[in-house]
Amino acid sequence: MTPDGRPAARSLIALDWTNFLLADVQGGIAPFLSIYLLSSLNWQPGMIGLAVSVAGAATLLVQTPAGALIDRVTWKRHLMALAMLCIAGASLVTAAFPGAAPIIAAQIVIGAAGAFLTPMIAALTLGIVGYAGLSARQGRNQVFNHIGNLFAAVSAGLVAYYIARIGIFYMAAATALVCICAIYGIRERDIDHRRARGFQADSGAGVDTSLRALMRDRRLLVYAGAVVLFHFANAAMLPLIGQHLAAGAGHGASLYMSACIIVAQLVMIPMAAWSGRFAQSWGRRPIFLIALVCLPVRGVLFAVGSDPYFLVSVQILDGIANGIFGVLNILIIADLTRGSGRYNVTQGVIATAIGAGAALSNFVAGWVVDATSYAGGFFFLAAVAMIALALFYVGVPETGRYEARPTS
Repeated sequence: MTPDGRPAARSLIALDWTNFLLADVQGGIAPFLSIYLLSSLNWQPGMIGLAVSVAGAATLLVQTPAGALIDRVTWKRHLMALAMLCIAGASLVTAAFPGAAPIIAAQIVIGAAGAFLTPMIAALTLGIVGYAGLSARQGRNQVFNHIGNLFAAVSAGLVAYYIARIGIFYMAAATALVCICAIYGIRERDIDHRRARGFQADSGAGVDTSLRALMRDRRLLVYAGAVVLFHFANAAMLPLIGQHLAAGAGHGASLYMSACIIVAQLVMIPMAAWSGRFAQSWGRRPIFLIALVCLPVRGVLFAVGSDPYFLVSVQILDGIANGIFGVLNILIIADLTRGSGRYNVTQGVIATAIGAGAALSNFVAGWVVDATSYAGGFFFLAAVAMIALALFYVGVPETGRYEARPTS
């Protein structure tokens, strides 16, 4: 710490680079794996689906125990470095061994190790800057994360096009190793491990800090239900748009789909910075309601529009909603678990529920589209998003300790 008690600039800069490189590692493999398996290894669609899905399944299964482990250990940097090392090794296995068994095993390792990364960043951030600095710092984390996502998409595409598709996996492994260097740039002395798990100075003895007691908090349960419904409504929208574009835009569908992703990511960057800045002065609730409102509006607009340029422009709402969510979700969970010492395991439980809801989304939405139409599917998802909005509005009060805005 500096003499005035603030974390050293070195640790904060290292945290910036860790967020940037982390996004590169997480986003650099998955989108291109299917293309590599189909075009370079001639895998059948069923095996490709298995290889892609096992990573998500492993993440889903490991998220809650990962959060519990992060709460318990004081060697968080080493644990995160180990997760990155596993991802680097699994990426190299994917590139070096083209057989089904090693590639599927590597994807399981990548998914399981990836379950540690997001809660670990949240824990390190809280441990370094504390509750007072968490809002602004989480906004900054998400800005670097989204910039990293854009860099990953562009660099992976260039490597695949100009060098070789297999080069993506070597690039991911190299990036993971560089990320380990950034992780160790965070000084151990700047991390308050007690605070990193949600304890604070006034967390006295005799307080029930068990996970069971925490899960009896009505606000937390209602919040978890709202965000699960939010992701259920959100997860299937972009895949359905891809199918809709493929049916109507022909050969231009891939280009429009890329534009949808890029537009959303570009909007997420300023929205993350904005929400991190104002979540402290405005409060969590009004900003999170903006994100929740965007989703049903987006679903309705997708249902009534068909022009590709219009559909791409609607993705601005996706950027607004998810730019806010990436910041506010961490802040609200931190608020609701403050003093409990269960910050990270609660993140894991909610992330597991969100993942299950998102996975179910594509199946149910596809069934609705088959029974009705693409418009019917989007209206259905918009209706679910409205339920999420209503649930949060009615059941979750303001959670933050914020400074009121001046009246004049």
